[in-house]
Amino acid sequence: MAVILCYGDSNTHGTKPLTQLGAFARHAPGDRWPDVMANALGPDHTVLSEGLPGRTTVHDDPVEGGMRNGLTVLPAILHSHTPIDLMILMLGTNDLKHRFSVTAFEIARSLERLVQVTRAESVVADILLVSPVPVQEAGILRDVFAGAEARQQGLADHVAAAAGRQGVGFFDAGSAARVSPDDGVHWEASAHHALGAAMAKDVLARLA
Repeated sequence: MAVILCYGDSNTHGTKPLTQLGAFARHAPGDRWPDVMANALGPDHTVLSEGLPGRTTVHDDPVEGGMRNGLTVLPAILHSHTPIDLMILMLGTNDLKHRFSVTAFEIARSLERLVQVTRAESVVADILLVSPVPVQEAGILRDVFAGAEARQQGLADHVAAAAGRQGVGFFDAGSAARVSPDDGVHWEASAHHALGAAMAKDVLARLA
C-alpha cells in the first residue's frame, strides 16, 4: 500500500473559482484532483490531501493571516502521516500575489527549500515537485495578483531546474490544466479531472 501525500494550496483543497471576494466554495469530493488521481491509482494507493487555501511556500501572510506559511507547518504534517512513499509538492501560486513581490526564480528556490526540509525529516521516500498552473490577471482576484503574469515567466523552467538539483521528480501542472477566467487562479472541475488523470500516470510510473 503506497502512501501519497499531496501538499498544496487552494487548488489542492479544491476551491472553486471565485466570483465574489470572501465567498469560498469547494468542489465536491471526487471532483478534486487528488480524488481523481486516487480513483485512477486504485485501492493499492492511499492518497492524502493536505491543501490549504492561501498557503505559500515560505512566507507569512500579513493580510490573510493564519498558518499559511508552508515551511512552518510542513514538519508536523509530514510526521502526522509517516511513513510516506511519495510527496507531491505543488505550491507557489500564492507567492505570486502582489504583496510578496517575488520572482519566478525565488519561488523555485523556496520550493527547493521545502524539498530540503522534507528530506531532513526522513519520513518521505520520494518527492514529486510540481510547477503550478500559470495564473491570469483576471476576474475578482485581478488586483490581488497584479503583475503576476510577468513575475511568473519562466517559473516551470526554474522549478524543473530546482528538481534537477535536488534529484526529485518534476511535473508541469500547466501542461494538463488551466485556470478559470472567473478569478484567474482557481480551476473548474474539468481541469481538476484533467490534472488528476495526468498526475496518476506520472505517479504510477514513478512508483513502479
